[in-house]
Amino acid sequence: MKVLKFGGTSVGSSKNISKVIKIIKEESASENIVVVVSAVGGITDKLLIAADKAIRKDHSYKEDFESLRLKHIEVIDGLLSGEVHEATTDIVLEHLSRLEKLLDGVYLINELSPKTNDKLLSFGELISSLIIYEAIKSKGVNVQLKNSQNLIVTDSNFTNAAVNFEETNANITTYFESNQKMVTILPGFISKSENDEITTLGRGGSDYTAAILAAALNASVLQIWTDVSGMFTTNPKMVKHAKPISKLSYLEAIELSHFGAKVLYPPTVQPVLRKDIPLLIKNTLAPQDPGTLITKISENGSQSPIKGISNINNVSLLTLQGNGMVGIPGFSKRLFETLAHSKINVIIITQASSEHSICIGVSDADALSAKTVIDKEFENEISLHKIDPLIIEPNLSIVAVVGDKMKSHQGISGKMFSTLGKNNVNIRAIAQGASERNITAVISESDVKKALNSLHEQFFEEQTKQMNLFIAGVGNVGKSLMDQIKQQKKYIKSTLKINLKVVALSNSKKMVFDESGLNLSDWDTLLKEGQPTEPMAFFEASKDLNLRNSIFIDITANEAVANTYAHYLKQSIAVVACNKIACSGAIENYKELKQLSHKYNVPFLFETNVGAGLPVIDTLKNLIMSGDHVTSINAVLSGSLNFIFNNFNKNTTFHDVVKQAQLEGYTEPDPRIDLSGVDVARKLLILARESGEMLEMEDIQNEAFLPKECMEANSVDAFYETLKTNEDLFQKLFQSAEANDCQLKYVAEFKDGASKVGLKEIPVGHPFYNLEGKDNIVMFYTNRYSDQPMIIKGAGAGSEVTASGLFADIIRISNTH
Repeated sequence: MKVLKFGGTSVGSSKNISKVIKIIKEESASENIVVVVSAVGGITDKLLIAADKAIRKDHSYKEDFESLRLKHIEVIDGLLSGEVHEATTDIVLEHLSRLEKLLDGVYLINELSPKTNDKLLSFGELISSLIIYEAIKSKGVNVQLKNSQNLIVTDSNFTNAAVNFEETNANITTYFESNQKMVTILPGFISKSENDEITTLGRGGSDYTAAILAAALNASVLQIWTDVSGMFTTNPKMVKHAKPISKLSYLEAIELSHFGAKVLYPPTVQPVLRKDIPLLIKNTLAPQDPGTLITKISENGSQSPIKGISNINNVSLLTLQGNGMVGIPGFSKRLFETLAHSKINVIIITQASSEHSICIGVSDADALSAKTVIDKEFENEISLHKIDPLIIEPNLSIVAVVGDKMKSHQGISGKMFSTLGKNNVNIRAIAQGASERNITAVISESDVKKALNSLHEQFFEEQTKQMNLFIAGVGNVGKSLMDQIKQQKKYIKSTLKINLKVVALSNSKKMVFDESGLNLSDWDTLLKEGQPTEPMAFFEASKDLNLRNSIFIDITANEAVANTYAHYLKQSIAVVACNKIACSGAIENYKELKQLSHKYNVPFLFETNVGAGLPVIDTLKNLIMSGDHVTSINAVLSGSLNFIFNNFNKNTTFHDVVKQAQLEGYTEPDPRIDLSGVDVARKLLILARESGEMLEMEDIQNEAFLPKECMEANSVDAFYETLKTNEDLFQKLFQSAEANDCQLKYVAEFKDGASKVGLKEIPVGHPFYNLEGKDNIVMFYTNRYSDQPMIIKGAGAGSEVTASGLFADIIRISNTH
């Protein structure tokens, strides 16, 4: 014999009940079945709402009741017809009439006792089981209806009665020995006391009814049919990639359900656990799904020992602490007795080995009551300053990683806590049972979604890591980066197992966010329709999303944006910077960013600050980390200036070449930023700092070649006019270089702590002489490279190569963080 239980939305409409009937017919084809029915359409919750209104003299309880009446009539109309429809409607209306009188009584006396509460709630189960019984019978099925109140005997603890298993099992056995119908329908949740009073079985009561029947009948299986396809690896409402668990042990299922998996309530498992009866959770709305099979031992081959990740929200952490607790027995006993007397449930316990403190987790709703009774119990010790008044930390959540085989696998807790730490999830308390079946952490409720996604990715999606990108700046380089991400997204996912998701974009005016990922084919339109922005607003919105594996990418030249880096790093959001301002600004700011990166174990990468896409900074870091020492640096670091002087000659004008460089995107909108040498000085400063020299910008000598009037022009157009008037000067620079058989190059030099940038004549044979186009070149002289320098050479300007450098930093973070 099989026992099936149906509830949730699966019995919420005539359409879904028709699916239930189809399942019942299929399941009863091979053996007799017992069907336990929960209330139609969430009637239990609706009745409690109506009763609460009645107690408060809110006459709208009548409207709630009328809604319930119409709901049941609607269900009957959708399932039955003819005389059966009429007869069933009459019986249901009679039940509802008694229910209405009961609600009226609650309204009149302004009170709802536990005893009356059970009478009230019993109507939903009785009516629902009757409707489904008549619907099945109308399909020609050999079916009977039995009131489970005549089988299940309890004590008189109304709303959460304890079952008398001796009498209950005897009643069930006797009844089913003499009644062998193909299908037997029973209401769940309801029972009667030894004094013949209506009682209910509390939370999960309908599942419990089914388990009691299954155990008493030694059923071959207990099937719990609900509106989800089994127990999931974690909460599917919070983690999109959560998936049903195919097999669980009883103890794993109990652990997961205790820590918030709402598909199953722990007491449900107990009767079938004792009898070693398999429990199968199935989806009424998708009966083809395999569901979750729960048995004594779950064998999943070589799969991960982690079966699921659960959470409980609305938790408060209570801490009892004080020097007077150390070495003194009895504190724990008094604490837990006090809570037990006040009927306050303890969810988690952890104690310091020093005996200086005990931490317990309780529901937020119980926290203030707990503090009141505990402070009263220990008021003498508190007054003598032996212990402190109880400390409450509200708005917390418990996250638990569950699996039977965790104890035989090393490193599970390490993976769990390092994953949470990398994503800036602060852990307030930790607990692990001796069985090692679960590892539990208490965290802020605001971090739950990020924690579940991070842990699920770590333990169930190790092949693919999702990186959430927040991009500021979508000019030429930004657009190129978006194009590269769109082009390479599938390749990166398939080869590197990295899923790049652009969740936010901003420019100087607008910002747009989409947690599920922006459409890379239409991002510019979405941004135009976005909300107003400024750098801190973009940060706050990014922080509020609180996503795992987050990277902020700055592709601006904006000082205000650079000033937000510290905020991102403190939230464990990695920073990739194309913007040179942060690393070439005040030395204290540079040091702070480096320290924050180290403190929060979060990357801060700025490879594109020097050489665009060339691996200049990364190579320098590797030299320093390997113990080498940089003695000097010689470099051409401006692709725009190299382009200009490679194309400037006696047949061109300096004005026209600079204009060409700007049109082709090699210079800033104001070319003076490039021509002044400030940009090159910033790059040299960054290289000097990365070499270990703590220099400031004023320590770098800038030998300007532009006349003062060019730099002081009041507009870009006026600047171009000054280039025309000073053409003779520029031609003289070219003629001098030509006469000396040299090339003009704007060179950065660092040696023995001295740094300078300026225009130089480079002779034939020098590595800089044949540097073409927009190329950069860097020569590192070190203790190891003393005779022949390490040379890095290649394109050092342009939106595509700069974007590729940013892309490389993103991938570097994805592979290591």
